[in-house]
Amino acid sequence: MRKKTSILLLAVGHACVDIYQGAVAALIPFFVAERDYTYAAASGIVLAASLLSSVAQPLFGVLTDRRAMPWLLPVSTLLGGVGIALSGLSGSYGLTLFFVAVSGVGVAAYHPESARVARKAGQGSHSAMSWFCLGGNIGFALAPLMVSAAIGHGSLHWTPVLVLPALAGAALCVPVLRMLARPRTGTATTQVPPGADDVASFVRLSLAVVFRSVVFTGLSTFISLYAQQRVPGGTTAGTAALFLLFLGGAAGSVLGGFLADRYNRVRVCRWSYLLCIAAVTGVIHTPGPAMFLFVALTSAGLYVPFSLQVTLGQDYLPSRIGTASGITLGLTVSVGGLISPLLGHLADTTTLRAALTPLIAMPALSWLLFRTLPEPTPPTAAEPESAGCQKATS
Repeated sequence: MRKKTSILLLAVGHACVDIYQGAVAALIPFFVAERDYTYAAASGIVLAASLLSSVAQPLFGVLTDRRAMPWLLPVSTLLGGVGIALSGLSGSYGLTLFFVAVSGVGVAAYHPESARVARKAGQGSHSAMSWFCLGGNIGFALAPLMVSAAIGHGSLHWTPVLVLPALAGAALCVPVLRMLARPRTGTATTQVPPGADDVASFVRLSLAVVFRSVVFTGLSTFISLYAQQRVPGGTTAGTAALFLLFLGGAAGSVLGGFLADRYNRVRVCRWSYLLCIAAVTGVIHTPGPAMFLFVALTSAGLYVPFSLQVTLGQDYLPSRIGTASGITLGLTVSVGGLISPLLGHLADTTTLRAALTPLIAMPALSWLLFRTLPEPTPPTAAEPESAGCQKATS
């Protein structure tokens, strides 16, 4: 019961944080409409959220490997929310970039430590990690709805309302940290055998997740605007497309955990990326409402591997779980935002359809990399923790 309660609270808290990752993309159409930003300028906002996050994620991962910092969970949650809440208050493009970047740092600080805590709370269970990741996917899915509800009938000056999930998420962290701080019977520390880390496989895995990040971030940045061009309904069609792109992640995470129990994680990821090649092609080149079906398939295909890649990374680097989590759950996810300005510039000089077409190649590259990866053998003993921490044996 203690394990289930901790994972549930962590999953809900993860949802509260990842609302702010999804909120950046959800705010783009409002910035374009209210401030007349070009595609390149709008994608620069996504870059601001991603750039500092990309740099900060591995640094926080290294820090959490050296010392447990559970206090980062509530602090980083609040930082992520405050940045987005302030992003719409100033008409200055520079200040908007700054506040979005502040939110990105908060999100970056949250993920490595929260993944370490989730692994500890779930006692190394892959299914527990999938539920933790599911919470983040739900947060992504709720972001466009929350942004639309908060400012859809007003203006960007209503963005302070978006701080509410951060307040709830920070509060939910407190009972989890108290539960995990209580000593358990049978605690033991374990040492990872020398040479246990498979760095080469971890690097290939990270590259595969980078390519996944490029296609997901590219679509999340522009799918709302693209749907408005391809499907009748205006901003409603755009919000629906973005919601489907994020919502499919919830179904994909659950399906990924189920399939990984029957097959191995590497094989499931290969199948998913093959599906994504066809699905992304359909999103970009299928006219009319059928586009929504391909958006949902793309989302599911991109998210089936999501939690599996986190546990794969942790099993490839068992002595550096925080670093592995910071990279697979954070850095490689945010790196996709670095490509957004290039897509925006290409869309400004050609068409949005032409700019999105190269995204079809991204899941193909991930599939090729996964063909070279072995399925690691998960540790059967207690999992290693950050320096100074102990892992309970069940």
